[in-house]
Amino acid sequence: MGTSRRPRQKINSGMTLKIGINASRARSGGAIAHLVGILGEINPVDFGVSEVHVWSYEKLLAALPTVPWLVKHSPPELEHSLLRQLWWERFSLPGELRKSGCSILLNVDAGSVCRFQPSVTMSRDMLSYEPGEVERYGISKARLRLIALRYVQNASLKSADGAIFLTRYASQVIQRSCGSLANVAYVPHGVGTDFLVNENTQAWPMEGKRPIRCLYISNVLPYKHQWHVVEAVASLRKRGLDLQLELVGGGEGAAQKRLEMQIAKSDPQHTFVTQREFVPQNTLPEFLARADIFVFASSCENMPNTLVEAMATGLPIACSNRGPMPEVLEDGGVYFDPENPESIAVSIEGLIANPVKSSEYAIRTKKLSRQYSWARCANETFSFIAQTTERVKSGNKK
Repeated sequence: MGTSRRPRQKINSGMTLKIGINASRARSGGAIAHLVGILGEINPVDFGVSEVHVWSYEKLLAALPTVPWLVKHSPPELEHSLLRQLWWERFSLPGELRKSGCSILLNVDAGSVCRFQPSVTMSRDMLSYEPGEVERYGISKARLRLIALRYVQNASLKSADGAIFLTRYASQVIQRSCGSLANVAYVPHGVGTDFLVNENTQAWPMEGKRPIRCLYISNVLPYKHQWHVVEAVASLRKRGLDLQLELVGGGEGAAQKRLEMQIAKSDPQHTFVTQREFVPQNTLPEFLARADIFVFASSCENMPNTLVEAMATGLPIACSNRGPMPEVLEDGGVYFDPENPESIAVSIEGLIANPVKSSEYAIRTKKLSRQYSWARCANETFSFIAQTTERVKSGNKK
């Protein structure tokens, strides 16, 4: 694997950079939160940056701060079909970058087809790379799309002068596919201050006084395994534990149907499982504040944002042992096999049986979450961009 670094220092070498940001692919909640987070925290002057130009669709641009150094561009093509977006990105964006005098481009998603140089590309998708996950989609358009996306992302990462990964785990898995990259940084996302200040103060429920509330926040997808969590909670209730399960995030397609079938089997009277549709991110602290245990059963993540948000709130956590989850949660919770309902049940039961240890886990997760801030993410991202610009300028491109 190529050179790795976690840049922290500020750079002001007298150079004046104009950074272009390609946010045409920033359509997910995590991608939007990332761009809003870093541009709301950065002081560009510290890194020799005079202007930051962002190309995106109008809704995202409206969420970004209005400051003198930030120039917003809203090409009409980005409000239309994916094909028109890709055509604009491939053939029009390079000219717009040159016209604006941009020194370097940051692609906030590796699905970019823009080939402007120099550039830094951020990788935020793992589903195309994680062994075994694509197969969950069977023979379908979704599976073909994921396979095609892997080739696009590999080409984008290999053509870039620098690559940013959210976790070391993601870096290792993705570079097995795209090949070793010479100039790499690990820059995790931050967590919003509304999660950091919204500390969970729920008293642990006394036996028989009220149900123990379990919460899982995530949209329903084949690799999220909500149905196994339902089965696990149902088995614990049969053992005499008074548990409630709240699923937040909504879903559709085959995965949602599988979840509905499991709920109908495990909770036909709808006495302990509640599924809610997608809710705005700014309302999530309310759900976390009234939970007793957070469950995270995903088997594929680049960086598990909702897990970090639960950590910031200070909840005991039962977590999947797959992907980067142990890298993020460390020793702050208990782990399970997300495809084994009994394994999930054992982990939840262990937290319930030992409230003192659960309290210690909650304190530990709160402490671990402090390293995930948008200020840190912004500073490390801009530091890496500045370093990469100098690297290219000196002729050491790869």
